[in-house]
Amino acid sequence: MFGSASSGVSAYSKIGVETGVLAASPHKLIVMLFDGAIVALGNALSQMQSGDIPAKGKSISKAIAIIDNGLRASLDKRIGGEIALNLDSLYEYMSRQLLLANLNNDEAKITEVQNLLRDLKGAWEAISPEGAKNTTSTPAPIPTQTIEA
Repeated sequence: MFGSASSGVSAYSKIGVETGVLAASPHKLIVMLFDGAIVALGNALSQMQSGDIPAKGKSISKAIAIIDNGLRASLDKRIGGEIALNLDSLYEYMSRQLLLANLNNDEAKITEVQNLLRDLKGAWEAISPEGAKNTTSTPAPIPTQTIEA
């Protein structure tokens, strides 16, 4: 009659994410994209190790979509100049590595891209306009829960 408890939790979680997106600054939205891709790749690694090939493919596809349609699409190459062009090339490289990782079940390629995303996220957080207000030097933890599509 009312559905399962997990569907309620999922709906509540989705509303929380949507509310976070609506309230986030453009800078925070990029951080959220990094987090989403990192979590999707963590899920892909777990799914690869457990032999859940369809779920692994879905998680890798989600990470590629975040990289291409979120991070890469947000670059303004006209204003960003060489930095934007270099990031565009790096995002293209990441997507290509993830395609290969998916085809070959290559954990090392997924881990490489995950580490690149973590490094970029850390650099992005270091230049945060809100950085002056934040006196803690510890970076925010990366969520580890499974994100449903």
